[in-house]
Amino acid sequence: MELDDAYANASHIKGAEGYPPRWQAKAKAFRDGLGGRAELGLPYGDSPRQAFDVFRPQNAAKGTVVFIHGGFWRAFDGSAWSHLAAGPLARGWAVAMPSYDLCPQVSIADITRQIAVAVRSVAARTEGPIAITGHSAGGHLGARMLDRCLIPDAVGQRISAVVPVSPLSDLRPLLKTTMNEDFKLTEQAAIDESPLFMTDRRKVPVTVWVGADERPAFLDQARWLAEKWHADHVIAPGKHHFDVIDAMEDAQSDLVCRLTA
Repeated sequence: MELDDAYANASHIKGAEGYPPRWQAKAKAFRDGLGGRAELGLPYGDSPRQAFDVFRPQNAAKGTVVFIHGGFWRAFDGSAWSHLAAGPLARGWAVAMPSYDLCPQVSIADITRQIAVAVRSVAARTEGPIAITGHSAGGHLGARMLDRCLIPDAVGQRISAVVPVSPLSDLRPLLKTTMNEDFKLTEQAAIDESPLFMTDRRKVPVTVWVGADERPAFLDQARWLAEKWHADHVIAPGKHHFDVIDAMEDAQSDLVCRLTA
């Protein structure tokens, strides 16, 4: 359809097919190296995919970073990204990584509600501030967690920062992609699920992060959200859609510092 190529990442990244197996291998090695500091498969809902992993620092956690994976709401689970916890862990923060059910078995609105339950479940198991980040579709979901209708005040007041990475902020263009055969979005549903049009947003520090070498559509999506929310806007030089999240592994990166400030 009209915008299929605009939102196609893999076909515009050299060696794209090699990234998923590398992510999986690094994630497994990271989990194996943590031993008892990795709590895996903690349920928050009824289906097998409604579960999250928690990685804890060596000492009492200063707070918790929630990382929400991407995959256009149709692919992956939290287990592919465990290694991205390295940066926050090194700064003394715990990291929680939820999985969720995927389209077309559920709708994007269903996934949003699942992640809201996951954040509440993480909050019940942790103390201190909660910083939320996510990549691509996960960036959309992370931004949606600032909706006061989704997160109760007792939890929302603990949210210290939100950093959507390469987020989808306006879902209406996806109506013009073949992916919508799985999403089954209508115009109104796309508006309702778009962070750009949230009307009752919790005001916390937000940084919208995107790679300079990403597809123009993703640069637009990030810019729209940063402008609408008057948020900080970081365009990471030399980064594309698949490596823009590598900064999560580096405790000294600006991305991790903003999450754990």
